[in-house]
Order: sequence, then structure tokens, then C-alpha cells
Amino acid sequence: MGLSLPPALSARSLHHEKRYLDVNPALGTRPVVPVLSVAPVTIPAPGRVVDLELRVSAPVTGSSQPVVLLSHNHGPSNLSSWRGYGPLVEVLAACGFVVVQPTHLDSKVLGLREANVAEAPLYWRSRATDLSYVIDNLDTIEAAVPTLDKRIDRKRIAAVGHSAGGHTVSLLLGRRLNDPEDGSVVDLSDTRVRAGVILSGLGRGGDALSEYARENYPFLQTSDFSTMTTPALVVAGDQEAERTNVVGASWPEDPYTLSPAPKALLTVFGGEHSLGGIVGYGAAETTDEDRDRVAAVGAIVGAYLLTTLGVDDRAWEMAKGELESSPEPQGRVVDK
Repeated sequence: MGLSLPPALSARSLHHEKRYLDVNPALGTRPVVPVLSVAPVTIPAPGRVVDLELRVSAPVTGSSQPVVLLSHNHGPSNLSSWRGYGPLVEVLAACGFVVVQPTHLDSKVLGLREANVAEAPLYWRSRATDLSYVIDNLDTIEAAVPTLDKRIDRKRIAAVGHSAGGHTVSLLLGRRLNDPEDGSVVDLSDTRVRAGVILSGLGRGGDALSEYARENYPFLQTSDFSTMTTPALVVAGDQEAERTNVVGASWPEDPYTLSPAPKALLTVFGGEHSLGGIVGYGAAETTDEDRDRVAAVGAIVGAYLLTTLGVDDRAWEMAKGELESSPEPQGRVVDK
């Protein structure tokens, strides 16, 4: 495919650097092609309350481009939709990925959180089926985006999700739960997804949940990670403090700790729920805004996916090496 380590995966992006993207010739990087972003792309979705709206971002040239499905959080702003996650999308598209961002039914922009339906307010099941529906409709997406026709590699698909989006991605990777309505086991796994990244995701249920989570998100009561067999990178900030659990900063690590190999865990030093601001530039919901932190997270995520999807065998080990050798590392990686 001819993809090399892009500026986003340079050594300095894993250290302290005041830009999101940086070129480091020592790693054999080269300037990347421009990225085209198109939105909204609307896919008819019979049976869904509204049709599925997407943003698609992709390099303007290249062939056999791998795909990243990006699932947004359940956040308080309009950035919890295809409108958000610019810092992360910028890095992934620079890596050569076609990034597809659906707006899930729980997005604030749709006004459906208070609807009188069993899945509200988070629409946990339809979130997962949204991502599978995107894969079903890659032909439509290719045709709708200028320059993209016949350039998507359908054998190299990854899913990335933040917060509630991390839970969504974990379901596609094989995590199971019991339907709070009837107790049946829910399996929404999709074998077309070959790798995943869970950013500040949701951990185990039971006594790990806060009273708030038990009352508002009953689907979190049960979680079976033993069936989450697809390779995944779990990213967790060591200063995470979400009200959905009583465990603390280690709770988002559960998708790594409780699932079978192969998995990797990036612990982000000083990172809170937004991991420095991956949701958007200057987002009010970011409590730990840090451009260097965002750059490091993006670099590690991009490198992991490049290697796990078979695009660049060296990217992951190179990125880990740069992180470990930094005098002021942004985080720590462990594998199993």
C-alpha cells in the first residue's frame, strides 16, 4: 500500500511538542497527502428513527485504504456527533485511514435522549448496529465521497470509540451483556472488524457501578469480557474520575484486564476522561486540555492500528520505543 509513518507518528509527538503533527525524517516519515472531509453523508436507514448521518475523512490519493469507524461519546455538546473528534481524526486520516464518524441516536443534536423508548438515553444497542450498518454500506459511502470510489480496503477495518463509544466498540469486538429488559445474552460482535481501540471506556458492572449508573444505565450491570477476542488497544488516563463507577481510575482498564490476549494497554499520565482533548479543539467538556497529551494518544492509536491491520509492521514497536525512551513520557504501554 506504500503507507509510511506519517508526521503524527513522529518521535516528538510522543514527547512534549506544541503541535499536533510534526515531521521527523529520522523515522523515515514524509509529508502526507491532503485530507478531504465530507459531511454530512446520509445513508438511508429503514427502521431507524432517523437516517444515519456521517462524516467521512480520507486522504485524497492512495489505494486500498484501511477504514476506521469512530464512535463518539455520550457527551454534553454537539461535538458528540460527526462534528467532533477533530484532533483524533486529523491524526488517523494522516496515517492513511478512511475515518467514518456516524452520529448515534444518543447524540445531543438529535434530541432523542428523553424519548420514551427502552434504549434511551444511551441507545447502547443501536450504537453497535450503527457501526455494522456502516460496514454494510461502504459501497454507498465510497460513491458519496469525491475521490474515494473503489479505494477502501474492506479487509482492513478497525473501530475506535471514546467513553460510551468505547463500550460500543467493545460490543463489536465480542464483549457480551445481558439485556436488561429480558435477561437474554446479547452478542453484537462483528468479525469484519479486525482491531479496536477503546478510549476511556466502560468497565465491569455489578458492585463496580455507582448508584447513578445502576439507575440510569442498567445495561452496564452485566459485562462478559471473556468473549472479547478481537485484538484491541485500551487507553485509560491515570486521573480518570467518572461518576459511573466506584472503582476509580482503574475501571476503564477492565476491557484490557478482563479480556483475553492479544490486547495492549496505554496508561496516559495525567490523563482524565477526555485524554487531553480528543473530543475537539477547546471543548468545554475537556478537564485536562493538553495538546501534547492528545498528540501522544493519537500517535499511539495510529501506530497500533497500522501494525494490527497489517499496514506497517514496524509502526507499533517504533512508537512504543519512542514513548519508553522519552525523558518525560506521556504514558506507559503494556501488552499481553
